[in-house]
Amino acid sequence: MKDDTSHLSWDEWDELQSPRQDTNDFDAVVDKAMSRRGFLGSVLAFGSGAAVMGTGLLSSTSAQAQSASRIGFNPIPIATDATIHVPEGYSWHPVAKWGQPLFSDAPDLNHQTGGSLASSDRVFGENTDGMELFAIGNRQVIVVNHEYANPKLNLPQNVDGMVLSGDDALKLQNLQGVTVMEVAEGENGWDIVIDSDLNRRITQNTPMTVAGPAAGHDLLKTDDDPTGRTVLGTMNNCGAGKTPWGTYLTCEENFNGYFGSTDAAFKLPEDYARYGISLEGRYNYEKFDARFDVSKTPNEPHRFGYIVEIDPANPLAAPIKRTALGRFKHENAAATLAPNGQVVVYLGDDERGEFLYKYVSNGIYTPGGDTSTLLDDGQLYVAKFNDDMSGEWIALTEDATDMSAAEIAIFTRQAGSRVGATTMDRPEWVAVNPVSVECYCALTNNKNRGLKPNAGGDETPVTGPNPREANNYGQIVRWQPADDDHAATGFTWDLYVMAGNPIVHDDAYAGSSNVNEGNLFNSPDGMMFDSTGLLWIQTDGDDSNEGDFEGMGNNQMLAGDPVTGEIARFLTGPVGSEVTGLTWSSDRRTMFVGIQHPSAPFPDGEGKLARSSIIAVKRDDNAPVG
Repeated sequence: MKDDTSHLSWDEWDELQSPRQDTNDFDAVVDKAMSRRGFLGSVLAFGSGAAVMGTGLLSSTSAQAQSASRIGFNPIPIATDATIHVPEGYSWHPVAKWGQPLFSDAPDLNHQTGGSLASSDRVFGENTDGMELFAIGNRQVIVVNHEYANPKLNLPQNVDGMVLSGDDALKLQNLQGVTVMEVAEGENGWDIVIDSDLNRRITQNTPMTVAGPAAGHDLLKTDDDPTGRTVLGTMNNCGAGKTPWGTYLTCEENFNGYFGSTDAAFKLPEDYARYGISLEGRYNYEKFDARFDVSKTPNEPHRFGYIVEIDPANPLAAPIKRTALGRFKHENAAATLAPNGQVVVYLGDDERGEFLYKYVSNGIYTPGGDTSTLLDDGQLYVAKFNDDMSGEWIALTEDATDMSAAEIAIFTRQAGSRVGATTMDRPEWVAVNPVSVECYCALTNNKNRGLKPNAGGDETPVTGPNPREANNYGQIVRWQPADDDHAATGFTWDLYVMAGNPIVHDDAYAGSSNVNEGNLFNSPDGMMFDSTGLLWIQTDGDDSNEGDFEGMGNNQMLAGDPVTGEIARFLTGPVGSEVTGLTWSSDRRTMFVGIQHPSAPFPDGEGKLARSSIIAVKRDDNAPVG
């Protein structure tokens, strides 16, 4: 029996399987960081949030003095307990919980068994993450990811939640993927519309089509799919996105952990290393499902790590893997339009020292027009940030990379390394401001910054938007496209906030000037803008509330004003949880928030299993919340 690694984060598990080699002398790194003190000071000042991009640099104090606060609630303190807290004048209640039926033929969760195999693809899945709401006619439909399984909870009758049979593996596969569900507000609040014809589960076994440059390539062909154009399932679905034409973009992130080998002597293909694919899978799938055994199906991992498009209005439509948007650990897909109608999608690769990307379509989006190839035919770029606060998007072309279009789509990380992209502190969600032409990316943390290279051997110097070595707090970088055009290749950038802790530090690790003892947080992760231009920041960090993280409490959601730099705590999650996923009802009177992997028995109380959930947050006066 393998050692229990269920307590490890995906990043910790990756490094356990593929340890990074130390290549930098620690003292030399510290000396380098200290020599950059002047640059760091300017970043901290510019990142105070007082700079209105494109209109010049203001001091933080003067900007906030001249601008009335747009934060319309009284900030709340930290919490360390097992429930949700929101400001006075707001209330919350659960809408959907892991194991809750989508159809009347499925029972609610059995807390002794973790639910049955028979109903596992008929209920709301595990570990909710990125979500979007779609208005389909007069109906409200939420589409939400289910990032990964919690075997100890999902298989509570098995010792340490070990997968012991093919049925166990299939149950976990069914609990992951995506849920499409109609919701409606009644006398008792929002709830799932049971048996809606729009309800469906998309799992790790749902057939889906492959499109774009990698479709049909030899590296995607298997015995079960000799065409390389039909894949079963989507996995480790993290953040999400929404297209201008009303489809959902789900993001395949840590897909590598699902694969292993029953042959300990199998020689792994060279390309596996950059993506963290090893001989040992995290769930034991390889022992019961040959599709996940790389010694038998070595091309199967090449069929994951993509953006998948789902049409919530058509339950019969097969999901489509859009390979033109690259293959890596996709954290998000933030779609917007250039002034001429080109579709632009910003994409983060969530691993220490990996890159930030964007895709620009060759075609033009026309409402009501054909959108079938807009995410297949275009140019993928990777970001390079300069210390002078400028940047450029480098096109990943065949000439620039010496790779074919299909190879760029399949081995996107290697392509980014070849053109000298900037290694980043784990690019998580990107948010596009709806009232100003600017973008924000959560760089959640990077304990290896300045100390170890990334998985491809690229150095991770203390530079640009990553100005702290051994960065355990994270920051949010923002950029303004040249000429207010998201399709432009040039941009200027600054740091909106550097998370930190002024309680225990008085240097760069105290954070930027808009961080104080009243709004401490670490590891910004999920981010969404509301319709008024406030940035909502969700965290997935250390909630020990001690040491470097003293005073931070449980993970949380904060509201930030991009103009003044003000940041205020709005919600705290139950202990052990990540706050992730955010969307609004069509009338903006309800905010739907995701609560992932609580360690306490949330929300059902003592004696019950902890359940990942979506909650609804409303103002008590029923006014809009964003």
